[in-house]
Amino acid sequence: MEPSRSAQLEAWLRYADELGLGPFDLSRPSEQAPWGSPGAGTPVEAPAPPVPPPSVGEKAPRAPVPPASPRAVVSALFPVVSGPSLFEERVDNDTLERIRSDIGPGCTRCKLHRGRKNIVFGVGDSKAELVFVGEGPGHEEDLQAEPFVGRAGKLLTQMIEAMGLRRPDVYICNVVKCRPPENRLPEKDEIATCSPYLIRQLDVIKPKVICCLGACSAQTLLNTTQGISRYRGEWFDYRGAKLMATYHPAYLLRNPAAKSEVWKDLQKIMAVLGLQPKRR
Repeated sequence: MEPSRSAQLEAWLRYADELGLGPFDLSRPSEQAPWGSPGAGTPVEAPAPPVPPPSVGEKAPRAPVPPASPRAVVSALFPVVSGPSLFEERVDNDTLERIRSDIGPGCTRCKLHRGRKNIVFGVGDSKAELVFVGEGPGHEEDLQAEPFVGRAGKLLTQMIEAMGLRRPDVYICNVVKCRPPENRLPEKDEIATCSPYLIRQLDVIKPKVICCLGACSAQTLLNTTQGISRYRGEWFDYRGAKLMATYHPAYLLRNPAAKSEVWKDLQKIMAVLGLQPKRR
């Protein structure tokens, strides 16, 4: 190899290594929806096809640039949200009961307390391998003090059962614990006040997988302002867990065609957890 070409290749490899570039994910999960349809097996990564050597007198083809890994995407494309860091040290000997006690029976730390009826802390297995995180309670959740019990919650239950699980097998919670007025999105100050309790919940449960339902929870935990379409269905490392964002069940109620996309995401989670889809 010519010295100039060798130097160019070495420089490219160093640059790719610094970016953390990785291979394509060529897994093809089943696209069938709605929930309860047969799922695909564990994704298998296919090897890249060999590049034929150039003929005499021809220039060597340029090597394809592999896509950036999720870590590289976050660091390169996602503007960091300003404000206090959400990645503080873990609380020693923490428990879900202690977190709920620290919030208190009548929290007034942010303005959401003015219109709420109940604090909606979270529900499910305290040692669950899978945690679903939404944005905030709705009307029914506020009345029953339990997350995801309205129309969107019923759809989430169907999604969970389609994965071969039951609601008691997982843990379900939200970024904020009180209902925003008119079911609006939580505002930045409300998220900044309440999200540390969410992070403590995740630290106590220590799930294998965190599934963010909708942009609000994904943006909070990934510390980004980018829309969910930029990273939906991608894996991220989060405090010892694997994190994936997908569309919120409420979005699916308005856009049923997106169910097939969410089912693909759930199948990726099932592969990591070794789950089989529920048979009809």
